[in-house]
Amino acid sequence: MNAISNYGFAIRCSLIASLGGFLFGFETAVISGAEKNIQQLWTLDSFWQGFTVSASLIGTVVGAMVASIPAQKFGRKKVLVIVALAYLCSAVGCALSYTWLLFILFRFIGGLAVGVSSVVGPIYISEIAPAEHRGRLTASFQFMIVLGIFIAYLTNFLFVGLGDEAWRWMLGIMVVPSLLFFALLQLVPESPRWLAINGYKDKAHAIFHKLGEEEAMNRVLRADQSVGGSQERLFQKKYLKPILYAVLLAMFNQLSGINAILYYAPRIFELAGFDQKLAYLQPVFIGGANLLFTCLAMTLIDKFGRKRLLLIGSLGMFVFLGLVAHAFSQGIAGASSVLIYLIGFIAFFAFSQGAVIWVFISEIFPNNVRSQGSSLGSFTHWIMAAVISWLFPIIAEGSPNGGYYSFIFYSLMMAASFFFIWKFMPETKGKSLEEIQEAL
Repeated sequence: MNAISNYGFAIRCSLIASLGGFLFGFETAVISGAEKNIQQLWTLDSFWQGFTVSASLIGTVVGAMVASIPAQKFGRKKVLVIVALAYLCSAVGCALSYTWLLFILFRFIGGLAVGVSSVVGPIYISEIAPAEHRGRLTASFQFMIVLGIFIAYLTNFLFVGLGDEAWRWMLGIMVVPSLLFFALLQLVPESPRWLAINGYKDKAHAIFHKLGEEEAMNRVLRADQSVGGSQERLFQKKYLKPILYAVLLAMFNQLSGINAILYYAPRIFELAGFDQKLAYLQPVFIGGANLLFTCLAMTLIDKFGRKRLLLIGSLGMFVFLGLVAHAFSQGIAGASSVLIYLIGFIAFFAFSQGAVIWVFISEIFPNNVRSQGSSLGSFTHWIMAAVISWLFPIIAEGSPNGGYYSFIFYSLMMAASFFFIWKFMPETKGKSLEEIQEAL
């Protein structure tokens, strides 16, 4: 195979695996269009509304926490197949639910799928991608997340005119990409690095050959022997640095307020003074900006590196979140600026944290504990997302200045993240996974 066909094989496998990211993004954002109808349907106060929206996130936390066990035992591909079926179950169940408890159950199942895919998808891509293209290919998972978010906002806007049952169409349309993901997964191989460290050397070598990385097998086996084999425990002193990097980066990702903004976008615009139709249209612009700047980050991540993108993003998010807070402090006079400032925030988030987090967390752990380390990073990310998203409607509606206090807090957290990235985070661009392992 020549270099072009080698790279084409890696791209094909990466894009199919990244469809889990599309469903991740769709599941994350689609509730923004349905949450107010659901609140009215089941007469939920702000506390239980926050819980209803966060039910998916609770499932996500559980999924992220346990994902490493089946991923390590059964392989990355088999777990992704189960994830596709869980997304399908969630879409059908949510669309057809006529009781609040059933709706919560199926949202929880969808959250499980998001949590597991947020761990296993980036792992699979990072383990099959050549070092010089790994940032771009692993970032394709994030690209698919934001594409899913954009399509969710767009379908929400298109379905909003269908009356009181519109929310069922918003949630049920996810059946289509779920079936596509399940079908296409039958065309990709297992992760060659998982095969190599679990004794399937002939299969691993055949896949590395198709990737044009014949020497990778020896590097994987040497690295595996140096850290104690495939049954290694994550929580040891020698893994302290990658553990801290993954946990802190995941925390700062959510302390930006990104998921609260994605989940409650129409509500945020209504708080700012937009009418309902415009409140559902504005998130489409946010989703479009997210998509555009994720594409830009994908073209630069292997050239500029992870750290530089994160530093630029932290500064930009600090500024634009502060401007959103200021707009809320101005009341109706600042309403027209909220969309511009939120698009600015989304642009810097997509260019930095959004594009980098899943790449970086999937890179910094050795092969034999990568699923455990990625699970820890994703678990941290989602537990913070659940807390932030549950608290947002309580704070935003609990006082006349709730929007201001929320966004000023997010802005200050981005200042703290800049310091952490500048002082402590390593650069990983252009290095093989085994070279990163040796460095850390």
